[in-house]
Amino acid sequence: MGNAITMRDRSKNRRPTQRGRYLSIEGIQAVQALKRAKTRGGQDSVASAIETKVRRLVKFDLMAVLRELQSQGEGLLAFQLRPMEKTTINTSFLLLLLALLTTVAAAEDDDATIARFQEYLRIDTSHPSPDYAAATRFLLAQAESLGLSAKTLEFAPGKPLVLLSWPGLRPSLPSLLLNSHTDVVPAESHKWHHPPFSAFTDSDGKIVSRGSQDMKCVGIQYLEAIRRLKAKGFSPDRSIHLSFVPDEEIGGRDGVGAFVKSNQFLELNVGVVLDEGLASPGEEYRVFYGERSPWWTVIKARGAPGHGARMYDGTAMENLVKSLEVIRRFRTSQFDLVKAGRKAEGEVVSVNMVFLNAGTPSSASRTGFVMNVQPSEAEAGLDIRVPPNADVEALERRIAEEWAPSSRNMTFEFKDKVPVYDMFGKPAITAIDSSNQWWMMLEKALKKANVKLGKPEIFPASTDARYFRQRGIPAFGFSPMANTPILLHDHNEFLNKVEYLKGIAIYESIIKEFATYSESTKDEESRAEL
Repeated sequence: MGNAITMRDRSKNRRPTQRGRYLSIEGIQAVQALKRAKTRGGQDSVASAIETKVRRLVKFDLMAVLRELQSQGEGLLAFQLRPMEKTTINTSFLLLLLALLTTVAAAEDDDATIARFQEYLRIDTSHPSPDYAAATRFLLAQAESLGLSAKTLEFAPGKPLVLLSWPGLRPSLPSLLLNSHTDVVPAESHKWHHPPFSAFTDSDGKIVSRGSQDMKCVGIQYLEAIRRLKAKGFSPDRSIHLSFVPDEEIGGRDGVGAFVKSNQFLELNVGVVLDEGLASPGEEYRVFYGERSPWWTVIKARGAPGHGARMYDGTAMENLVKSLEVIRRFRTSQFDLVKAGRKAEGEVVSVNMVFLNAGTPSSASRTGFVMNVQPSEAEAGLDIRVPPNADVEALERRIAEEWAPSSRNMTFEFKDKVPVYDMFGKPAITAIDSSNQWWMMLEKALKKANVKLGKPEIFPASTDARYFRQRGIPAFGFSPMANTPILLHDHNEFLNKVEYLKGIAIYESIIKEFATYSESTKDEESRAEL
């Protein structure tokens, strides 16, 4: 039978149900007969049950049966109970039927929406060998189903960038660019509860997959929001572009880094960009207006080699360890500010050691190294993240004078050093006040979507959004994932399907607001033309 059926006092079983809220004996028998008929299969069986058990029901009993079938997930069965010749149907009954139809249609749409998300997740685009070709085929198929124009660009062989467009009614207006990356980081399969590219959905609705948070969810949510807007007959004033880019997880130079320098990008006349953000464990959604710049640094120490039993000053390892202790103290001072709540993680300089390299290799040794020789060189790799408001010159002096001083026979090299400032010499951040019309529109859209927004933040890591901000283009990092633990790059990464579907509605509001031109945005358009 499935769910339990509530029955009134037996002394009142033969009377009509009050307002259709409880089931009489006749109502219970009708539900049982309909479900048995469905199990036996065939429309004839269902039609027979309707004729013998449903037709004779009074109006309130019929409405109670409809509600009971709906509560048991039998919406399609309920909808077959069309008005009978001898049954008096009022407006409430018709509205209930309409609600049932809407519920069934929405459930079917949600299932199809989740299925498309899972299909994208199952494409293994993890490094070092991302299947960009399969991802491109999938995205082009989605574009065709939505009536979006599509082109594939390659700024490096085998690394396609898929660009989709929805032309606006006023194409001269600055356009909206929805950016997402198609690549994901590798996954250690044996440490996952389910295969990381199976898009397994558990009984709680968690879709477990690499990329479910970072950031295939966002790319498909863009498309699903556009699908809904098109179904509602919305026509954008501004042109809307969607870029699905490669290689973000390895720096993005052959993706967005090359894209923003191209004529194809200039022709888009981009006014604002949406890119990825982070999940929020609480109810507030997070938005990012800037990010820390990575300075990937290697410090190297040199010293005289010697016997492993000797103790003498100035060895390479001693010099390196002294520097690492100085770096540790600096790291602690920055981390303490975060722990005390005085600064957010994105507002401090972070430094983490990511590798150590020293010793004389030996295949004959059980350790893999010669154990009785002190090496002449030792080095450490540091992942330094610099916020846009940092004193860059002071930090560079600190590295040169304290972390890798030449007085201790040390050197340093920036393997990657992303600028903190944009091409105009200003901090690479997007304004989050009334001076920025795009920010005002974003706030308005989120309010319409009943989103509880947290304090705007500096992204603690780095994303492709930095390439746009460095060119002076406003860019916001936003991934609509509330009530979700932060699991990007972690084992068992997941996103609950309820949050995923909710995020589509949020993007629908944002895209509609950004793409609609109003008189209040005239000044913004004029500034763009200048």
